[in-house]
Amino acid sequence: MASRPLASVLFVCVHNAGRSQMAAGFLSHLAGDRIEVRSAGSVPGDQVNPAAVEAMREAGIDISAARPKILTTEAVQASDYVITMGCGDACPVFPGKAYLDWALADPAGQGVESVRPIRDEIRKRVEALIAEIDAGREDAAPSL
Repeated sequence: MASRPLASVLFVCVHNAGRSQMAAGFLSHLAGDRIEVRSAGSVPGDQVNPAAVEAMREAGIDISAARPKILTTEAVQASDYVITMGCGDACPVFPGKAYLDWALADPAGQGVESVRPIRDEIRKRVEALIAEIDAGREDAAPSL
């Protein structure tokens, strides 16, 4: 019997081609099916940034099959956490959601050397997010 994910996370950036794809890749890799992962963009690009794909490959995560997707109201409504990365006011806001804005450099048009520090910062933030979600789950668990 499959268990329900602890939470659902939506990563949003403008083109859904770099930061949000790397964050989704890390969260899927590190949390497995414990956390439902989505990503989207307010103005999605044609493809995931090749430098982001390469930087993630170096970290042992393959995001080469990922495709930029348009941000929808439904995706926001279905998520417990909405993490924006430079999309400004394009993201709809609904009560009861946890909204976080991660100020990160945009990897668009940069080489893999410039994308690596962004990737590493995203990993740190994703690890902290997982710890926060896990802590919330522990707080909600009945004590024995």
